[in-house]
Amino acid sequence: MSTSTAPSPSTETPELRPDRKKSRWHYDVIGLVTAVVMAFPVYWLIVSALRPNNEIRSYDQTLWPSSITFDNFTRAVKQPNFETAIQSSLIVSVTAVVGGMIIATLAALAIGRFRFYGRKALLMVLILVQMLPPTAMLIPIYAQLNAMGGLDEYWGLIVVYLVSTLPFAVVMIRGFVVNIPVELEESAMVDGCTRMGAFVRVVFPLLAPGLAAASIFALVNAWNEYLFAYILINDDSKYTLNVWLMTFTTERGTDYGALMAASTMIALPVVVFFMIIQKKMAAGLTSGAVKG
Repeated sequence: MSTSTAPSPSTETPELRPDRKKSRWHYDVIGLVTAVVMAFPVYWLIVSALRPNNEIRSYDQTLWPSSITFDNFTRAVKQPNFETAIQSSLIVSVTAVVGGMIIATLAALAIGRFRFYGRKALLMVLILVQMLPPTAMLIPIYAQLNAMGGLDEYWGLIVVYLVSTLPFAVVMIRGFVVNIPVELEESAMVDGCTRMGAFVRVVFPLLAPGLAAASIFALVNAWNEYLFAYILINDDSKYTLNVWLMTFTTERGTDYGALMAASTMIALPVVVFFMIIQKKMAAGLTSGAVKG
C-alpha cells in the first residue's frame, strides 16, 4: 500500500513580481535623490573648509577644490575667544542635557506609573508648550532672567535650554515607561528591592532607547541654538560657539574659509555623540524583551 506524502513547502523566497520591482525601483531612486539633496550642504561645507580663500570668492566654482589647504582651520583655531567658546558650549550643553534627562525621567515615570488628578491635563500642557515657537517666549524669558540676575550668566542659559527640551523628553520617555510591564517592578520588589532599587535595576536599563533619543534631541537643541545665546549672553568671554562664529565677520569682510572650517569643527561633537548613542539605542531596543 503506497502512501502519498505532501510536498514540503519551499523555503526559497518568492521572487517579486515585475510591477513590484518597478515600484520599488522608483522608491529607491527617490530615496537616493533625497539623500543626495540633504547631504550636499554638508559636503559643500566640508569642501569649502578645505578650499583656499581666493577660490571660495571666485565665481568659477567646482565640486572639488583645485587644491586642498588646512590654513582655514589654523585661522579658525587662532580666532580670539576660541577656547572660551568651547568651554561655554560644553558647560551649557552638558549641564542642560544631564539635568534635563534626570528631570524628564522622573517626570515621565510619575506620569506613566502613577494615577493622580490632572495627569492627562499635564501631558496635554507639555505637548502644547512644545508647539510654541521659541521667538514667542523670547521677551518674557529675557524680562524674567533680567529680574533674577540671570543675564550674562551660564545658569540662565542652562535653565532656558533645559526647560525647552523637557516637554519633548518627558513625552518620549513616558512612551517607553508605559510599555514596560509593571510586573517586572513588582517581581523585583518581591525579591527584596525597594521601589528605587527596582527602578534602577529593572526599569532604567529598559529606558535606554528613550533616554538616548531624548539626549540626542537635547544636545542638538543646546549645542546648535543661537537666538537665546545671542540675546541672553553679551559677554565676549562667555559666548557659545554659535555666537562666536560672528567674530569672523568684520568691517573688512567675512573670512568664509575660516568660517566654514569653524562650522565643520563645531558640527563634529554632535556627530560623534550621535554615533556613540546610536549603538546604545540599537542595544536597548533588543534588550527589553520580556520572556514568558
